[in-house]
Amino acid sequence: MRIGIIGATGKAGRDVYREAVRRGEDAVAIVRDAARADEVLGAGAAVVVKDAFELTAADLAGFDAVVDAVGFAPQEAERHLELSRRLVEAAPSSAADAPRLVFILGAGSLTNPATGALAIEDIRAIPGAEAWINIPAQQLRQLEYLRTVDTAEWVGISPQMTFAPGEATTPRLGTDELLTAADGQSHTSTGTMAVAVLDELQSPAHRNTRFTVSDA
Repeated sequence: MRIGIIGATGKAGRDVYREAVRRGEDAVAIVRDAARADEVLGAGAAVVVKDAFELTAADLAGFDAVVDAVGFAPQEAERHLELSRRLVEAAPSSAADAPRLVFILGAGSLTNPATGALAIEDIRAIPGAEAWINIPAQQLRQLEYLRTVDTAEWVGISPQMTFAPGEATTPRLGTDELLTAADGQSHTSTGTMAVAVLDELQSPAHRNTRFTVSDA
């Protein structure tokens, strides 16, 4: 399977790339900076140098799947939605060679089972959150948009409240509610997310929907 990973040098993307390679898939890093890709992924990494917002249907046609693992800074977090729209337009399911799209989303759109409210309300209450709340807010808009899309094959995956670099555990999957790991906390490592992404690509179980993954 040929898998394009947008943002392959970032926090989530690098682990998705490495997990795909580990499983013997044909992983390709779609990046703007080839030197940075060599530094993060190794000189032998397969790389396509192109701005994600300039990707066309022809660019995507050679992939079986494309993973959007890009993370934007708070001041440009609206680009999460912008990029989703761009990829959906470039990968219509009516095209025989269009890839499946995988979007790594945020936790703010999950429901807190203890309160029944969206987790973004818990995030707003974190001291200092005003400096970066635009990221989960825009990722919520991103999911709301994707839920209207029936013209492309897509799946979204949300981590838990804490999403940080770390080794893989056995993924625990859910739908739209926050999950807790064995330690009682809500967290997902980038390694666990990468395993969940590759599991879904190799054995598809979700279509045009979002699911969530937690550490064990």
